[in-house]
Amino acid sequence: MARYTDAVCKKCRREGSKLFLKGERCNTAKCAIDRRSYAPGQHGKNRVKLSEYGLQLRAKQKTKTYYRVSESQFRKYYEEAFRREGVTSDMLFEQLELRLDNVAYRMGVGASRAEARQLVGYEMLEVNGRKVNIPSYMLKVGDVVRVRDSKKDNKAIVASMEANKLKAVPSWLEMNKDKMEAKVVRKPVREDVDLEVQENLIVELYSKN
Repeated sequence: MARYTDAVCKKCRREGSKLFLKGERCNTAKCAIDRRSYAPGQHGKNRVKLSEYGLQLRAKQKTKTYYRVSESQFRKYYEEAFRREGVTSDMLFEQLELRLDNVAYRMGVGASRAEARQLVGYEMLEVNGRKVNIPSYMLKVGDVVRVRDSKKDNKAIVASMEANKLKAVPSWLEMNKDKMEAKVVRKPVREDVDLEVQENLIVELYSKN
């Protein structure tokens, strides 16, 4: 899978909003959006009116970047959402939210989704008592995610949990910060997602293909 190696702050500037790709840094004066609130590149300051396709593409790219998933993964989630009963955009966000790396981030394990994904890959977490190191692992209602006992003193985890102790946890997760664990108590819905994007534009984009 292709790996993005450029400055991630450029992605936020491209979308024109904070996607919290660097965690708490995005709430400080160092945030690139606050310092340069225009798109990156030589012509970034020039405001261009986007076409209908351009708006749809930006909505898709913004959501994909927010969850830090690849193009092929995002398309797979959309195709699965399209096959399922219910509103396609709702099914899409449900899958993205139930990824293990996203749940780890929501728990406060990792300052950003990228860091949470890394910690999952380092076998720091377990699901229902079993070690899982797959960031894209899809959780279900009733699943319990917790930091493994042998990893609770890990400096990265302790630091991120401390920094995120006041961070709000979505209502579809039942969090026990003392035990460093969370239980999926219901399926997430679109209203649970703190991302400003017109999800109907994503559906319109893929429906053309």
